[in-house]
Amino acid sequence: MDERFNRWLLPPLLALLFLLIVYQYVSPACPGAACPRRPPASAARRGGGPTEREEEEAAAGAAEEEAAAPLPRLVAKFPFARGELCRRVRFDMRGRDVIVFLHIQKTGGTTFGRHLVRNIRLEQPCYCRAGQKKCACHRPGGDKDTWLFSRFSTGWSCGLHADWTELTSCVPAAMERRGCAGNRTLRNFYYITMLRDPVSRYLSEWKHVQRGATWKTSLHMCDGRSPTPDELPTCYEGDDWSGVSLQEFMDCSYNLANNRQVRMLADLSLVGCYNLTFMNESERNMILLQSAKNNLKNMAFFGLTEFQRKTQYLFERTFNLKFISPFTQFNVTRASNVDIGEDVRQRIEELNFLDVQLYEYAKDLFLQRFQYSKQEEHQKNRLKRREERRLLREQRAHQWPREEAAEVTITEDYNSQVARW
Repeated sequence: MDERFNRWLLPPLLALLFLLIVYQYVSPACPGAACPRRPPASAARRGGGPTEREEEEAAAGAAEEEAAAPLPRLVAKFPFARGELCRRVRFDMRGRDVIVFLHIQKTGGTTFGRHLVRNIRLEQPCYCRAGQKKCACHRPGGDKDTWLFSRFSTGWSCGLHADWTELTSCVPAAMERRGCAGNRTLRNFYYITMLRDPVSRYLSEWKHVQRGATWKTSLHMCDGRSPTPDELPTCYEGDDWSGVSLQEFMDCSYNLANNRQVRMLADLSLVGCYNLTFMNESERNMILLQSAKNNLKNMAFFGLTEFQRKTQYLFERTFNLKFISPFTQFNVTRASNVDIGEDVRQRIEELNFLDVQLYEYAKDLFLQRFQYSKQEEHQKNRLKRREERRLLREQRAHQWPREEAAEVTITEDYNSQVARW
């Protein structure tokens, strides 16, 4: 009897145990009413809970706030008008617009010049033949006229490392000589240049001269003539100044390395060119510095060697041109490898006191332009995102009535079927 009873009781117990195990795996994590039910789409739209649209808008708002985060605050040293910060050039490459690159020695101009001929994404790229420094940068459409006046496109057409005074008087005629006779139309010249920290630039020039560079073939044209030997004597005898020590380099009072950036950016005709007896030294320095600042500010673009990525960004924004590869910041240079004491650094700054003031002015203007452009870009992107969200809301608003009408139709069909049954 007991045996039969146990045999009868065992199958139900095993079945119950099996059901408990199955229930443990397939039941929801929270029992009964503790698990919230997801409201239907129509109920959610009527205020029953956050909809997918609201979640998307919340995410978009968070993204917008993150993108609109303010840039690090820049303490401006010099006041500039909005028109001086907003640099936009409607550069017409198919027309008669020309970029003129003023190449100051040891400012990274060779690297930047190569970017201009080899690294810009163009409809008709510059043609650079292997083994040759110069490239043919012709305008799109088969025109043989060039859109770039630089060392690596037209060569030193106005003299070796021609300065602002030389270029502004030489470039128009040089372009006419290169152009076709039937294309003698008025051109727009957009001047650009690169600047560098004065101490680093000075040390780099000293190392370059120490290796044998002279630039003695430079013309230094001003008011239609080159300077006389008395106006511009040389610092060395012989072919070059190879092996010169830094002390000897600094001791030459008429060394053109001193304040080179100011001299090459100023209008030298304002101070009698290289005639130092034309006016007293303090007045000459004041006029040169102010002229260099004005010319730099009015240029279409200038970059700083110490800020390669920002230089790339501002050039692209100014001319609406894009580089293929990003610029590289080289922090280890020949100048950075020169170990000098504080007294030597101070001496170099004294010799280049005009360049120091110009660079301070240029750096402030450069960083203000960068910040202005970034803020303008952020504002534009913010408005674009808002417009996209507005269009998305309108699109969903048109879709909801159709969805609700479809739900009503389905309900009515179901009710009619039930009534018929």
